[in-house]
Amino acid sequence: MNIAIIGSGGREHALAWKLQQSELTEKIFVLPGNGGTDNNVALDGSDTEALKAFCNKEDITLIVVGPEVPLANGIVNAFNDLPVLVFGPDKEAAQLEGSKIFSKKFMKKYDVATADFQTFTVKDDPSCLIKEMKGDLVIKFDGLAAGKGVYVCASEDEAFSAIEDIKVKYGENAEYLIESKLTGQELSSIGVTDGLNINCLLPSQDHKAAYDGDKGPNTGGMGAYCPAPLATEELLNIIDETIILPTLNGIEAEGFNYKGVIYFGIMLDDDGPKLLEYNVRFGDPETEVILPALKSDLLELILASFDGTLGETELEFYDEYFVDVVLTSGGYPVSYEKGKSIHGLDELKDTTLCFHAGTKKDANELLTSGGRVLNIVCKDKELKKAVDTCYLEIKKINFEKMNYRTDIAHKAIK
Repeated sequence: MNIAIIGSGGREHALAWKLQQSELTEKIFVLPGNGGTDNNVALDGSDTEALKAFCNKEDITLIVVGPEVPLANGIVNAFNDLPVLVFGPDKEAAQLEGSKIFSKKFMKKYDVATADFQTFTVKDDPSCLIKEMKGDLVIKFDGLAAGKGVYVCASEDEAFSAIEDIKVKYGENAEYLIESKLTGQELSSIGVTDGLNINCLLPSQDHKAAYDGDKGPNTGGMGAYCPAPLATEELLNIIDETIILPTLNGIEAEGFNYKGVIYFGIMLDDDGPKLLEYNVRFGDPETEVILPALKSDLLELILASFDGTLGETELEFYDEYFVDVVLTSGGYPVSYEKGKSIHGLDELKDTTLCFHAGTKKDANELLTSGGRVLNIVCKDKELKKAVDTCYLEIKKINFEKMNYRTDIAHKAIK
């Protein structure tokens, strides 16, 4: 079958790489893709009419949506009248990521373990609650914000500053929520669902902060690894009972059309695991490690979510650790320059995976074109060896002002 993947990042490169391994795959197009993907098509995945025409022309039978925006805009609904499968939730279900307030109300309604919260508009006065919590709280803008709508506050001044920032960025009618701050390590659990069943891939851990020691501003992700040793069988059972199963019950009760990925961002709080957020698509950079770790055919797994066989599908995984270190442009996630020449990729070992994110080809030259540039992925039976190999491989690569964290997975090694 012919497949169209929507997106341009490392996640989409990893999806194309994994889907190409299936015997069911004939041709893969990436819209718009990047400097590392093949069969790139300069088409906006949110332009449904252009996408329909492309699918008809190239005999596309499956669309795999990488980023959240097309899902939130209703791409699944737009293809209801065509014989093209779109892997993702419908517009209503996509609110689980598209609206923080909708998501938290869903969690509360279906008894999903999460932090307490209250909702506001920027016209409201939250002073009493902020003072009661002594500014030690989290503020989340209601809508999609490309990972920049969450403010972790430690003082009243920081909380009021966050609300002002939301007002400036998103307008006089912007909505947000204030919730209790949870502390601990984070865990990502990502699975394929048909709305009734779910098959989870290996648990992983992302590193969102820009600098070593989890310092600095949050980013889209500076690296990841799987499986996460802290995800014991006992902990995963608790997560199933308190987070995943209640979520599936809610999806069924609401009648959502959900044939896609659901991502559970979980905080391992002292009182037990709590859900921080849902994503309705593969995470990035988690995808770059959980797909290489998956031994089973990804395309067969996706198709099982449509044909009613997902509940009977068993997954196989490689018995190794996978580590991804993200190479970024200097200055990311704030301001950074593009167009820097990338060197050294041809020196990487055959066993090292390199998933492109912010790259583009200009004649015979590979250039940077984004904040997150490359994902370098290595594996080994021992986590420390996988980490060490990854950093040795990175030394072969260079571009002007290249930056990366040097402590990916170090918490797990300790």
